[in-house]
Amino acid sequence: MDFSFSEEQQAAQEAAKAAFSGVSLDAVESPALVRAAVADDFDRALWRQLATSDLLGLFVPQEHGGSGLDPVALCLVLREAGRVLARVPLLETSAAALILGAYGSAELRAALLPRIAAGELTLTAAAHGRTGHEPPHHAVTAAREGGGWSLEGTQTAVPWAQTAGLTVIPAHTAQGTPVLAFLPPDAPGVTLAEQASTNGERYAEIRLAAAHIPDRDLIEAPEAADHLHRLLTTGTCALALGLAGRVLEMTSAYVSERRQFGFPVATFQAVAVQTADRYIDVRAMEATLWQAAWRLAPLDVAVAKIWASEGVRRVVQTAQHLHGGMGADTDYPLHRFHAWAKQLELSMGPAAAHEEALGDLLATHQPT
Repeated sequence: MDFSFSEEQQAAQEAAKAAFSGVSLDAVESPALVRAAVADDFDRALWRQLATSDLLGLFVPQEHGGSGLDPVALCLVLREAGRVLARVPLLETSAAALILGAYGSAELRAALLPRIAAGELTLTAAAHGRTGHEPPHHAVTAAREGGGWSLEGTQTAVPWAQTAGLTVIPAHTAQGTPVLAFLPPDAPGVTLAEQASTNGERYAEIRLAAAHIPDRDLIEAPEAADHLHRLLTTGTCALALGLAGRVLEMTSAYVSERRQFGFPVATFQAVAVQTADRYIDVRAMEATLWQAAWRLAPLDVAVAKIWASEGVRRVVQTAQHLHGGMGADTDYPLHRFHAWAKQLELSMGPAAAHEEALGDLLATHQPT
């Protein structure tokens, strides 16, 4: 059996490398130097570049102007985005496109997917519920009302909710069935409370009070919400892998050039052992990510989350230690990677919680 990436997947990765090659880490203020968000919006110039490179249509079905690629290709692209800390809702928009292609009505697909492929429509997604410690669809109720749906509840830590064209809101009906609502930020009944994330990006708490949407803008397939959550989680693991790989390269280059007592720091045994351990972390993050992206099964996603959450933390902590004072210098990019790594770790949750969830899954797992 051939487990190598397909030609289309490799082409997507190469296109992403080219598109992200010009990204400047210093395009906005450092999160260490500002109290609020580093910018009012995501990187619109980069978003236009992604549209020009046809990257935004990669995960849109072919009949709607895209390439119809799969989650593995998405993770290859997101790994490149993580290497440069790309300030765009690429994960959220692409995951929404995959969900629309799989579960959206013909009317909703026709209304949204061509605009996504052209770069005209950006989407974000609520993935953390009201507290960050619950399934996101538990935080909002959806009730039929006046030929549409009325939404009540709160979703926290939604990236770029103020400026994205639509937010995908997981919710549940009175019967407990998960649904997905596509909600504009200026819809009646929607209030956005400002939040600033650990990496300095603009987030929002979305408060819904009888927020009304038409029937067309809600996906009722009960499996869609869980599928979206697994896509977002796996994509976050891909971003963490890209970030960790880049930080490991930075650390390797630094300890190879930094000299003490007349020798490169990299030749010291303690340094070599630490960097070797972090290399193993990155390889484990990679192996578990591709398994999760390929299968999107709950067990595989849980394992990928464990390694991504722990691995990205260990990689940046070791990098900070081996860089010494240089790692805290705001003129050097490592501190930005540290802030983003912490944000990714927090968004996934601690590895201990994932290990407990994995134990529950294994206890109830039925072999197929």
